[in-house]
Amino acid sequence: MKDSFSIVLIGLGNRGKDAYLPELLKFGDKVRVAAIAEPVDEKRNEVAKLLGLAPEQCFRTGEELLAGPRLADAAVIATMDRQHVPQAVPALEKGYDLLLEKPVSPSPEECRQLARVARETGRRVVICHVLRYTPFYKKVKELLDGGAVGQVMTIQAIENVGYWHQAHSFVRGNWRRTGESSPMLLQKCCHDLDLYLWLANKSARRVSSFGSNSFFNAAHAPAGAAARCLDGCAAKADCPFDAEKIYLTNAATGIDAGNDGWPCEVLAAHPTHESVLQAIRTGPYGRCVFACDNDVVDHQVVNVEMADGSTFGFTMTGFTEHNTRLAKFMGTEGELTADLLAGKIALRRFGLPEETFSVDAAEGHSGGDAGLVRAFVELMLGGEPGPGLTSLDVSLESHAIAFAAEKSRLSGGAAVEL
Repeated sequence: MKDSFSIVLIGLGNRGKDAYLPELLKFGDKVRVAAIAEPVDEKRNEVAKLLGLAPEQCFRTGEELLAGPRLADAAVIATMDRQHVPQAVPALEKGYDLLLEKPVSPSPEECRQLARVARETGRRVVICHVLRYTPFYKKVKELLDGGAVGQVMTIQAIENVGYWHQAHSFVRGNWRRTGESSPMLLQKCCHDLDLYLWLANKSARRVSSFGSNSFFNAAHAPAGAAARCLDGCAAKADCPFDAEKIYLTNAATGIDAGNDGWPCEVLAAHPTHESVLQAIRTGPYGRCVFACDNDVVDHQVVNVEMADGSTFGFTMTGFTEHNTRLAKFMGTEGELTADLLAGKIALRRFGLPEETFSVDAAEGHSGGDAGLVRAFVELMLGGEPGPGLTSLDVSLESHAIAFAAEKSRLSGGAAVEL
């Protein structure tokens, strides 16, 4: 075991700065940040001050950082989807091990390229499939691996994106357009697809899918709707997607209710009523959800035939109150339901009384962010890989399903062989 290792951070947005960096800092002297890269001056300067970095340790882009000599043992790459592989490949070639934000890439060719370079260089690539590291799903995994339902024959799962999260990230936000980021299923749900295959020890054979952007478009704009929420919108009072409601007054998400974290921290580095209001007034998050340039789906269903003949049905929808995940595993000897938001697992073995398990949720993907970083740190220090850590090739199976689902969706739901 090593006493410590060094890292560089490329991308200081919500995931790099607000999710992973605080978890890395919990390890104190075991993890040393050698350099950072971020194009937004305010974020770069803030992190540099926090870490005590000199100007020569701070770069505007990952490309600038990677153009020089290797500065650390590992790199955290948390930039936008289409930047991942163009930055990850030279990082591997320079000798960095990687903690790489999901999705790997919206390009199947780039995914294969990264896997090839990782094998050639012998470097380790850990994809941020954070759900594997939550205490909740670790318990589900323990039960299923222990034969709680016998052989899993059917999986039904749904990701409730939440109406405000759909509006924030996928209508107004950075992931609203496939051509600029990724298809919705790949960007939002690739770690769901990874999760359920991992939980049930399954591999996919064939995929079909339907879905579209059916609601968040101009055809559904209410009478009197304005291009921006603060531009005298006549429909404002009754619109749940009104930016002031989501970012100012909503009890769960609004700054006036004391929420100065996500999503408000996306609008302003240090959210206050005034800074969030200014962002709504002038920035992309104040646009009417029916007048944006979004093209990703707002709902989608995916059917997967597994290699062993069992089936997996997955639904993603932006039309829910809460942002959570529900799943049901049906097997030859019983059934198991999992409600992430409630932290409840119900096991019904055929003919026996129901058993229930409670797993307290935690911040940051229900504790998944902390669990992922801890597993990566232990790996870098020379410890044994945790139960959630997988090879890049295994992580990419979820991407293959997402690519096949998008191909099927655009082809009228025709089945796609993997």
